[in-house]
Amino acid sequence: MHFNKTLFNDPIYGFISIESKLILELINHKFFQRLRRISQMGLSNLVYPGAHHTRFEHALGSLHLMQKVIYTLKHKGVLISKDENEAMQIAILLHDIGHGPFSHATENILLKEINHEIISLNIIKLLNEEMKGKLSLAIEIFTNKYKRKFMYQLVSGQIDVDRLDYLKRDSFYTGVAEGNINVERIITMMNVESEKLVFESKALHSLEKFLLARRLMYWQVYLHKTSLAAELILEKLFQRYRDLIKKGYNDESTPKIKTLISLNLSNQKIPNEILNYYLEIEDYEVFFLIKNWQKNDDDVLRNLSNQLIKRRLPKIKIQDHPFTKNQIDTQLQSLKKNSNVENQNFYVFTGSISNQTYRSDNSQIFLKDKVGLVKPINKLIDYLDFKEFSEPIFRYYLCYPKDIYSL
Repeated sequence: MHFNKTLFNDPIYGFISIESKLILELINHKFFQRLRRISQMGLSNLVYPGAHHTRFEHALGSLHLMQKVIYTLKHKGVLISKDENEAMQIAILLHDIGHGPFSHATENILLKEINHEIISLNIIKLLNEEMKGKLSLAIEIFTNKYKRKFMYQLVSGQIDVDRLDYLKRDSFYTGVAEGNINVERIITMMNVESEKLVFESKALHSLEKFLLARRLMYWQVYLHKTSLAAELILEKLFQRYRDLIKKGYNDESTPKIKTLISLNLSNQKIPNEILNYYLEIEDYEVFFLIKNWQKNDDDVLRNLSNQLIKRRLPKIKIQDHPFTKNQIDTQLQSLKKNSNVENQNFYVFTGSISNQTYRSDNSQIFLKDKVGLVKPINKLIDYLDFKEFSEPIFRYYLCYPKDIYSL
């Protein structure tokens, strides 16, 4: 039966076409539609006012880029069957379906110790049951169990379709030009060698720009100190909420959040009932809870929620070595002197953030020259320090109230 393609109009790429009935069915499913109500960049709009785009847009953009990759590879003689084509598109379409409210901001909060990749896999398996096994090949690709490894690399690799879209998209919506990579050229230079993803040597400088863009976007945007402070306050709010629930705190305003945050799941199989609870929680539910907490009897919930809603965020200092006990104690003493708040560790706290631009392992980026020799990118660029690129960079932060009025 002929399938009439559905089109989405995207501000980055123009029209995005949906190429199969199954993919359209997945897009229209309530689990995927939920991504319209999950922000792509968490609380970054507190810094970059335009960053209000969602995981829904990012997933569709990633789908579009996967279509372009498949077209490019097939044009170069890489055999990709109709089933593989559809499965690759499904794997990238659903790769972020497990994100919680505000994306990474609530990761490991609602379902403690379980990251969004594990949640995504559980959701895809649930969808596969509902759709009578039609997603089985997509699951093999998503979990790197399929024999053709380049397909997994395109979903989750050092230069995958996910990263190509989010760098381009996040750069567009934040206005940070450093992330604006040449997606078209990178895709055009893709090829497959021994079932692994390679790039033509002409792509060298575009790939170099990609690595630099990713590094700059992490420190300038994703780990920007103000949005980091906001996400840390959100984390502290839920930490306090969890502590209060353990002590018998009675709050039925959002029973599903209360149920989830009380759990302590440690394995990778999430019960379907819990998964369905999780899938009903979006940005709006969390905002509703935080706005209610502004008038809560508990000082910590009330103060921290006011900080978020009114953007009275704490001061945050970031440096390349841990803060000393003396530095932390100085801020604690200042807080104690200028206010009567209790539970001071919710207002003065320290921790670390990290980023790794490149991994020099089996997943590294390979380029193929004109005579067919395949070499890793770090052997072809002698003016970049790939040892530094390959080592995780750690930064340490110290948060504390700017003044008594910010509490």
